Amino acid sequence: MTEKTLCEQLGATVQPTSKIVPKILEELTDEKEQMLLLAAAPPGTAQELAERAGLDLDAVEKMVDPLFTKGLLFKSKKKEATRYYRFRNLMQLHDATGVTIDAPRKVLDLWKEHTKTEWIQWVNQLESAIPRPVLRVIPVNESIEQTSQVLAFEDLKELVDGAKTLAATKCSCRAIDGACGLPIDVCIQVDRAAEYAIERGTGRELTKPETMAILKQCAEDGLVAVSENKRGLGMVICNCCGDCCINWTSLKQGSRKFAAPSRYRATIAEDDCNGCEVCIERCYFDALAMDDEGGLAVIDEENCMGCGLCQVVCPTEAIGMELMRDEDFVPAA
Repeated sequence: MTEKTLCEQLGATVQPTSKIVPKILEELTDEKEQMLLLAAAPPGTAQELAERAGLDLDAVEKMVDPLFTKGLLFKSKKKEATRYYRFRNLMQLHDATGVTIDAPRKVLDLWKEHTKTEWIQWVNQLESAIPRPVLRVIPVNESIEQTSQVLAFEDLKELVDGAKTLAATKCSCRAIDGACGLPIDVCIQVDRAAEYAIERGTGRELTKPETMAILKQCAEDGLVAVSENKRGLGMVICNCCGDCCINWTSLKQGSRKFAAPSRYRATIAEDDCNGCEVCIERCYFDALAMDDEGGLAVIDEENCMGCGLCQVVCPTEAIGMELMRDEDFVPAA
């Protein structure tokens, strides 16, 4: 039951009450590999991990690369040595193992079951520990409290321009589920995350023009761009669908503590709207409806996440994206 011990040791960051996560770890590792993972915090060299786990150094050296390939062990490379550390939370475990080359179908099916039955429990547990969101959504390069921020397309170019290394990987959610049939190889990794994906063989290096072309195509395909809501350049730009992706789980229940809106809001020029309803079909968030009186589209400002998908398909260019002034926008609690 080492895999259960591993979940318990990681505590709330993984999900100690899960019945499915231990099964996933059991499918991916044997007992010695689980002992090594238990020893891999804090990061350590192969020698240090061998001593902590009570394993032979030769055995550890043979295990580290396969565990890295599986998405369970990560590398911290310094001039003096390479240190290894285990996955740090449930989302990292989900994303890394979901895009593993030739990932076992049984593991993907277990993740699919977890998404349907247990994911919301972890999200609710996480959200209970997150303080009330700050009073405004702010650009990605400033300090914030929420976990992720939906990005308007204008911000994506800033993220790409600031990156040193870019790579495309599979969307872990659609690799696991894929019910929507939308593009999979469109998750953009940035800098260290890109270098990790390229070394692991799960990522394809991109130029900045190639990256922008993928992002534009994703917007046309109806995928919402999401990035970490943290100080400085994020490590990933996900392109999320409304069917398979786990980012919207709590949002559908009315919470914005897991996925915060962008700093933009959609607006509609009534004189230009022709009432075609194309925008309504595109919105994941129930932020658009038809005005019964005028037969025109109207915005529900509380539900709008500022993703811009509606703007992409508007045939009359009636939809714009307005940058919110600080005093105009107070995010939901």
